[in-house]
Amino acid sequence: MFNSVIAGIGRYIPERVVTNDDLTQYMDTTNEWIIERTGIEERHYATKHKETTTTMGALAAERAIADAGIDKEDIDFIVFATLSPDYFFPGCGVLVQRELGINHCEMGAIDIRNQCSGFIYGLSVADQFVKTGMYKNVLLIGAEMHSMGMDFDTRGRNVSVIFGDGAGAVVLQPTEDPERGILTTHLHANGSYAEELALITPGSHGGYHGDIEKYGFPDNDHPGGIYLTQKMLDDHLIYPQMNGPLVFKTAVQKFPQVIHEALTKLNLSASDIDMLIPHQANLRISQFVQRVLKLSDDQVYNNIDKYGNTTAASIPIALSEAIDLGKVKEGDLVCLAAFGSGFTWGSALIRW
Repeated sequence: MFNSVIAGIGRYIPERVVTNDDLTQYMDTTNEWIIERTGIEERHYATKHKETTTTMGALAAERAIADAGIDKEDIDFIVFATLSPDYFFPGCGVLVQRELGINHCEMGAIDIRNQCSGFIYGLSVADQFVKTGMYKNVLLIGAEMHSMGMDFDTRGRNVSVIFGDGAGAVVLQPTEDPERGILTTHLHANGSYAEELALITPGSHGGYHGDIEKYGFPDNDHPGGIYLTQKMLDDHLIYPQMNGPLVFKTAVQKFPQVIHEALTKLNLSASDIDMLIPHQANLRISQFVQRVLKLSDDQVYNNIDKYGNTTAASIPIALSEAIDLGKVKEGDLVCLAAFGSGFTWGSALIRW
């Protein structure tokens, strides 16, 4: 079988910068409060009614395709990771196919809905397609437009101050060099904590876990009305919710575990990592993981201070930026890792 190499990479960041001070117009918070808890100083928001998750993903994809030195017609398959799609259905995979104008052979497209771990999951899926010889050019996109669905009120500040918009993309190609490319990927999930970081409504659960009264669902004889109710709107139940302490506690356990799992698979140690690019969930989480792994500042790349948490887009954005800054060089061992809603988590080791 072949190894998969990242032959091209690109990112797109919306122009509008939203600082912590800007958010104080809408909620009871301060610049110091946000920085202390998250390390975030600013984030970028897409332009309403003009940009979408798909259009941002397409711009990042165009740059990745150009970087790979191929034409868009050379793409054989699309993998699109996001938690903030343009539509409930169809997914962004087919929308970006249309946006890029690559319907030449009606090739396939799939969507990955693994939130913060979406890019790692997507990388593993794309890797399987390439290494088995099924496809030669797989386009993997991670893109998010969180600003369209946040609760910009004090009641939602614990979530809303964290997230930003953006997109990153890579093109995966085969190589016969066993020492290069994606060496190993590791994926995990524990659905026991599904509601601890979730956007529960609107949805089709109809009172899952006995919350029929909370969400204002009609009686069971009613033919419909379980997806979206007036009570959900009135009580502001249509926004993401997060058990922050539990997420933090679990993340700082799972990040090192899944990284060590990958290293052990290849008989390597943390000291062999040239660059760790963690999902940009929270700077405090990344710093904790860095201390646990005993890595220097030169071995870890973070940019959450500038972009916030861009979920499925955060790893490809950070990787693209690190490459441009000369922090990732040919022959380097690059480790990617993520943890998020689901709970899901994963890692990948790449020989650049």
